[in-house]
Amino acid sequence: MSSAAISYPALAWKRIKRIGPLGAILLLHVAFFWALKSGLIHQAAQAMPKEIFASFITPEKAPEPTPPKPQPVAPTPAAPKTVAVVKKNITPPRPTAVVNNTPSEAAISVPAPAPQPPQREEPAAVAAPAAPAAVPAQPRTITSGVEYIQPPDVRYPAVSKRMGEEGKSIIRVLINEKGRAERAEVQKSSGSSRLDDAARQAVMRALFKPYMEDGKPMPVFAIVPINFQLSN
Repeated sequence: MSSAAISYPALAWKRIKRIGPLGAILLLHVAFFWALKSGLIHQAAQAMPKEIFASFITPEKAPEPTPPKPQPVAPTPAAPKTVAVVKKNITPPRPTAVVNNTPSEAAISVPAPAPQPPQREEPAAVAAPAAPAAVPAQPRTITSGVEYIQPPDVRYPAVSKRMGEEGKSIIRVLINEKGRAERAEVQKSSGSSRLDDAARQAVMRALFKPYMEDGKPMPVFAIVPINFQLSN
């Protein structure tokens, strides 16, 4: 293969490079004239978007509400005047009595009733006072003849022993029909409340023989002395 055959395409390619831009420009001019002649440019100009004008409208302010007009105040009605009413005393005419002296045929004379003697008012009967309710008889008090079935068990208080308290308590006790003590009270104190309480409790624990009267047991009050004395 010769060197002339190899260099020919290279030279052709160089020429194409030189003529190529000029050819392209010629082709563009030819295409432009053809488009102008055929009306394509006019159609493209119509297809282009037209200019749009926009104007901004500023909203008008709403009118401010008009304050209500003050209503006229109705005038206060004047207070009614007080008018004194004068009463006139009108004396009616006196009726004239008509006397008919002619006796009527239907008139009946009624005799006046005879006066009755005054009646005596009898005094009201005085109610008799109600009889007082029967008060139950109180049991009698005996000072002797008291007999025991179980005599009083006297317990000397330990505090009274340590303090050296001595004395005599007189107890008044109510004995029922069964010989049992219902209640006891200090009739005379020994001088110590502890000794008096011990004596009363001892009498309440005692058992007596029922007091007999006409063969029947009767409740009675008995006097029971209790001595408190420390031995030497």
